[in-house]
Amino acid sequence: MDVKRIVLFSSLAIVAYLLIIQWNQDYSQTEEVVQAPTSQQETRSVSSSDADTDSTLELADPSAPDLEPSEPQTAPASDQLVSVTTDTLDIRINPKGGDLFYAALLEHKTQVDSDNPFVLLQNNDRRLYIVQSDITGLGNDKRLQLQPESYSYQLNEDEDQLEVRMTGEVQGLSVSKYFVFQRGSYQVEVRYEVENPTDSSFQPSFIGLIKRDNSDDPSQGQSVGMNAFLGGAFSTDETRYQKVSFDDIQGSGFQEYSEGGWAAMLQHYFISAWIPPQDETSFFSTRTDSRGNNLVGFKTEEQQLNANSSINLSATLYVGPKDQSAMEKAAEHLDLTVDYGWLWFIAQPLFWLLDWFHGFVGNWGVAIILVTVVIKALFYKLSATAYRSMANMRRVAPKMQRIKEECGDDRQKLSQQMMELYKKEKINPLGGCLPILVQMPVFIALYWMLMESVELRHAPFMLWINDLSMKDPYFVLPILMGISMFLQQRLNPTPPDPMQAKIMKMLPVVFTFFFLWFPAGLVVYWLVNNILSILQQWYITRKIEKEDEAKAASKS
Repeated sequence: MDVKRIVLFSSLAIVAYLLIIQWNQDYSQTEEVVQAPTSQQETRSVSSSDADTDSTLELADPSAPDLEPSEPQTAPASDQLVSVTTDTLDIRINPKGGDLFYAALLEHKTQVDSDNPFVLLQNNDRRLYIVQSDITGLGNDKRLQLQPESYSYQLNEDEDQLEVRMTGEVQGLSVSKYFVFQRGSYQVEVRYEVENPTDSSFQPSFIGLIKRDNSDDPSQGQSVGMNAFLGGAFSTDETRYQKVSFDDIQGSGFQEYSEGGWAAMLQHYFISAWIPPQDETSFFSTRTDSRGNNLVGFKTEEQQLNANSSINLSATLYVGPKDQSAMEKAAEHLDLTVDYGWLWFIAQPLFWLLDWFHGFVGNWGVAIILVTVVIKALFYKLSATAYRSMANMRRVAPKMQRIKEECGDDRQKLSQQMMELYKKEKINPLGGCLPILVQMPVFIALYWMLMESVELRHAPFMLWINDLSMKDPYFVLPILMGISMFLQQRLNPTPPDPMQAKIMKMLPVVFTFFFLWFPAGLVVYWLVNNILSILQQWYITRKIEKEDEAKAASKS
């Protein structure tokens, strides 16, 4: 290739790179900022979002009449919402019914360079995603209007627990609703205490709902590939973990009784889940309201509240990240919502190993490199066999070229003599494909593991790589990966078929293009894997060449 062509192709490559960088800056996902409700900024009207704040909650029977009021209801002004702030959560509670209208996760930011906390629950023009709870069977057909002891709660530095109490009255009964927050936790205990001074008896039950519209997942990243699941999920006696998509909720839905279990709403990296008492039987179900919003939840069995007695009903709410250790403590099988797909049996050990390395080095990028080294070591012998086959193919390349020249256009004769050569030299022409085929399940499992693990969200590596779960903003890693593929290809024998040879030359370019939008953590794995493969293949090729030279010297 002459100097002019080198300069031309280099210039085109630089221009293409700059265009991609500019395109990425212009069309990359903008930060979604959701401010906490203030006195000047009210939540949107109940009529357009959550009229269930006025009617008793319904769950199980989609055919039941919709109890939402036909007339628009005005949402309470934000200064009438109860504000609760802990070290992990910023919550807003509506005194009518005690529903959670807003929840921000203080330890998780909207973007890596942002000071805005990630908002999971919200009730505004952008998205409806709220958590509701109620106590039924008290003879009331309207949501209970609760009176908080205060409209602002703050977990102080010297406190490990914060209790929010609201009180109300219905049918002569005294009802207290408690929200109990713990330091360093995303679990919230929701408890009702009902005192019955009357001569009547009641059969109350606890109902917990999670309501969400059909809006997009704000935590879904920009990486190329399959999106994380967005929808409902349940754990019951019959199934440890069952996903229920929005389409399923709109259709046949889900209904099942179970002792223990939980009901959840999932999205990328984050989850909200109701966890009823695990030693009691509850009814889990889904439905839609008149506006097409999706509801998942549970209802406990009716309890007996006799005259002149009291009763406690409670459940646990988890609102936070898909942290496996935290969810495992909250409820059995809740950690399964970190969904690694059908290759979970490979992805789960990979995450365990990654987390173990991270405990030593304190850097997720370095941990990925160490995991790559371990995987490469496990496949060392298998790769060595394949690379030895490739090295032998390079060794007999001159003989193959002579056979090709002798046979000309006679394909049948060419194939026959090629097979005889392979047999004589004890070469498996397909041996080089085996490492790639074996590594593909590991690659796919690692992709899902990196994509699903909230621990890698906004996790820095080095230099400009400040989020391993997102693409390299300057595409340096994918370009280096493509170069490593090209170098690795130079060590491989040239395929005898011209068309196949052209396709193989194009693979580094094609892979580089696809990897531009892959998570940086995954590109780090593939780049390091390529570098280790190049070193191993170079070593094996040199070893075989020396063996051939020694044989030739001994014959002479």
